[in-house]
Amino acid sequence: MNRDIENPYDRVKTRLKMRLADFVEANEELDPGRPGAQRQAAEEVLRRELQGLPDDLRQRIDLAGDATDQLIREVMDEVVGLGPLDPLLADPTLSEIMVNGPKDIYVERDGRMERIDASFRDTQHLLHVIERMLAPIGRGVNEADPLCDATLPDGSRINVAIPPIVLNGPVVTIRKKVRDWTMEEFVQLGVLSAQAAEFLQSCVRARVNIIISGGTSTGKTTLVTILSTFMPKDNRIITIENVPELELPGREHWIRMVAREGNADSRGNVPLRALVKNALRMRPDRIILGEARGGEALDVVQAMHTGHDGFITVLHANSARAALERLETMMLMSGLDLPPAACRMQIASAVDLVVHVGRFVDGSRRVETITQVHGVSQEGFELEELFVFETGDYSADGEMHGTHRYTGARPRVLSKFRLHNVQPPGWVTG
Repeated sequence: MNRDIENPYDRVKTRLKMRLADFVEANEELDPGRPGAQRQAAEEVLRRELQGLPDDLRQRIDLAGDATDQLIREVMDEVVGLGPLDPLLADPTLSEIMVNGPKDIYVERDGRMERIDASFRDTQHLLHVIERMLAPIGRGVNEADPLCDATLPDGSRINVAIPPIVLNGPVVTIRKKVRDWTMEEFVQLGVLSAQAAEFLQSCVRARVNIIISGGTSTGKTTLVTILSTFMPKDNRIITIENVPELELPGREHWIRMVAREGNADSRGNVPLRALVKNALRMRPDRIILGEARGGEALDVVQAMHTGHDGFITVLHANSARAALERLETMMLMSGLDLPPAACRMQIASAVDLVVHVGRFVDGSRRVETITQVHGVSQEGFELEELFVFETGDYSADGEMHGTHRYTGARPRVLSKFRLHNVQPPGWVTG
């Protein structure tokens, strides 16, 4: 384009971008994209560059009032920032950010979805931001490898999908790590009752084998993190995940293992099943499997049979029964010729409790049921609910009310309580 007819504002912006790029290259140890002194230093470089513009060019653009600050923000965002994502990532009220192409951004706030009035300049701008987000963790996407599921340095989980496998343009989903929750806060929010919380705390101390089940974004990982705080401080804990999400605050004797996908020739592939087998040789006191997805379910169930009590495993399922049935299906995926009846028998004698969490129409997350496994019959798994969430009416602002009820059933895990010298709650029947 002829520079005489090019938009003068764009000419200035291009000049500032080049100056900022030179500054970043000359100061590789700095990250001007982060707030604080480093960003202020980069902004000051841009202000000096503006002051040194030729008079004829300065007269052709408006830099009065807030225009200078706006121009500098645009340049910073486009070169070293994350564009419209910067204020969203800094907003503590947001739990999820969903980008459906450059012009379409949604967020989740207090459990409710809303579209926001912000957008990227174009597809290339969005791709540039994606590159900036993934570069610090050594990841990236391209046409040959258009998917990425990873954890950002702040603990947020990011999923990226780009064309040709999506038609909207690049799609980014960020599940923010908002805060660390405590069991007391969960009780206050009504996620579960004080009785249920006390029971689960005792179960963890008594090395009860627990499955946490639920749908996407129901709070399964958060509940696992909370339950881990009740494991003795001297326990050697091994967590196994596809993508690192679990955070165990205050833990020193904690080994984190993460599966690895291989390259196009499948070289370097380290699946969850290999990690589970290896973890059993690492003298664990506790093993937490972030999410069972395949044949590793067989190794987990068999480990429970061989003295490795206190397992916690996450499963995607829509009920406690569905979780056990899915576990059975995954055991059959192990490659061994196992009859389904044998899988069910092993599951029933290994798994003690299924804690099922759900997300309701008002955006709240709650423990729906705590179910114990009695055994199997010709009809399938024999289950008994210990705690049930009973829904009530809705308030004027759409908030759902309800209560968690203890059914009065005698927990079959009381034998583990006695074995590990854990006093059961006084209200427990039997």
